Amino acid sequence: MKIDSGSTAWLLVSTALVLLMTPGVAFFYGGMTRAKSVLNMMMMSFASIAVVGMIWVLYGYSLAFGDGGGLSAIIGGFGDAGLVGLEKAATADDGSGVPQLVFVAFQATFAIITVALISGAAAERAKFGAWLVFTAVWATLVYLPIAHWVWWSDGDDKAGWIFDLGALDFAGGTVVHINSGVAALALALVLGRRRHWPKDPGRPHNLPFVLLGAALLWFGWFGFNAGSAVAANETAAVAFLNTLVATCAAGFSWIVVEKLRDGAFTTLGMASGIVAGLVAITPACAFVTPVGAIALGLIAGAVCAFAVGLKYKLGYDDSLDVVGVHMVGGIVGALLIGVLATTAVNDGGADGLLAGGGLSLLGKQAVAVLATLAYSFVATFVIAKVIDLVMGLRVSEDEELAGIDSGTHAETAYDFGGVPSGTASAVAAPRPSPAASDGGAPAAKKVEADA
Repeated sequence: MKIDSGSTAWLLVSTALVLLMTPGVAFFYGGMTRAKSVLNMMMMSFASIAVVGMIWVLYGYSLAFGDGGGLSAIIGGFGDAGLVGLEKAATADDGSGVPQLVFVAFQATFAIITVALISGAAAERAKFGAWLVFTAVWATLVYLPIAHWVWWSDGDDKAGWIFDLGALDFAGGTVVHINSGVAALALALVLGRRRHWPKDPGRPHNLPFVLLGAALLWFGWFGFNAGSAVAANETAAVAFLNTLVATCAAGFSWIVVEKLRDGAFTTLGMASGIVAGLVAITPACAFVTPVGAIALGLIAGAVCAFAVGLKYKLGYDDSLDVVGVHMVGGIVGALLIGVLATTAVNDGGADGLLAGGGLSLLGKQAVAVLATLAYSFVATFVIAKVIDLVMGLRVSEDEELAGIDSGTHAETAYDFGGVPSGTASAVAAPRPSPAASDGGAPAAKKVEADA
């Protein structure tokens, strides 16, 4: 098939946009941590790029998007391991007119960011070496099978079992967000609480970093969602617009809830609402109208604003609210497809409840959500437990209190008063405390953060 230069150019740009999202996660998460551990937090995202990028070429793409023979409903095979032969494959098998390797690179960026998102639940207490091992094992045993279930089809009689079921996930509500969110919950439970939590929930040390991260995520997300059309066409256009308006609605509804509940519109709330909207619209972006996208965003922003506070009631230390934003936001978006989807927007989808489709699609979405939650949670818990037993997941108490940056990386993000970097005294130097929300904790629990 002849290469479609327009679609190829769009997917190349989209691939770069999605890769940029992982540094966006690094800034978003880094700004939310304490000053003494910000470099470690950001390094966890960049390490995900390094590890998953290599895995994707060696065997990841083959297992996620390859034919597994008799196991094709569950996992792909090793026929494309090392991408041998794909260098000369002019176009992908889907008829898009896009070179095979461009699609491979595009999907690699999805696997990378999914792993990076999990790191927010392990902030300020996970060993960096253990995180590297976790990244490789989790991507292999959890991400690759779920991606295959949801997205793989040979176009004839074989497909991943969720794809074959007819559940819809355009750009990763189950594969990326529910998957990473519930994995974050399992990892947080194995790691245990930070030593100062919940008495001192911790406050963002750099809110401009958080806003910068949210901006980079929003910018890159247009490639994430609209790029998933794998073409420069009408589907990409509706996904692009829906990504814009749903995110606007979610940011708005989050800060309204925050004002009514806590008495203030916060920058952290706006940034968190933006991400919640992006998460929720991801699976639905090509299946709902722009008005439906606004409704979805309003619901997701409000629900996630309440959900991030559940950790204080239930007692799990999800440091940076991966569960409340990504797991809950992903569930909201995936299920609302069953309500708001319409073939008037995309005849490749299905009609939801409001478009006269009945409860059929909603039921399929619920099955996909539950399967992702169950498999990812159990597998992640086992992986984390094994790594903890073999090499230990958590840093020592002294390193946690002093800050992981100096102990693990021999660096500090800030040089206070000319104190040499890489020393505990540099990290412990006094600094102004930001006046910011703690991301969902009741006002009574807001305390002065240490350095």
